[in-house]
Amino acid sequence: MIEIIRLHENHVAEIAKLEKQFFSAPWDENSVRSEITNPLALWLVAVENGEVLGYIGSQTVLQEADMMNVAVAEQHRRRGIARMLVEELIRQLDAYQLTLEVRASNAPAISLYESMDFTQVGLRKNYYRSPKEDALILRKEWSK
Repeated sequence: MIEIIRLHENHVAEIAKLEKQFFSAPWDENSVRSEITNPLALWLVAVENGEVLGYIGSQTVLQEADMMNVAVAEQHRRRGIARMLVEELIRQLDAYQLTLEVRASNAPAISLYESMDFTQVGLRKNYYRSPKEDALILRKEWSK
């Protein structure tokens, strides 16, 4: 059974490993670890039988949250884990909106976010490097 829990020290190394696999500018262990005690941060981890399947991280300022990172291990994709992570993040946030950037070419992620009522509110030209690419800025708002 998949559980969504808060980030703990024992998750840091695995998350940093996943960061290196999926992102051109990955967070290292110290950066991930610093989020455990960051009062603005909320990071959640999907685990099953002690294994890290995926994670999501955010920071909130004045009830506006920014999704920093989200990833699901390759062998656990297509199980709804990313959706579970986003839904649980929204439930736990002390915020009324969540904003994120996504590669313009990342059709699966864009489709997921659109199915969860995120809408495009902007575009960041050449936001990503390696490869260089635009980012769509997506946002979801709700009332608490």
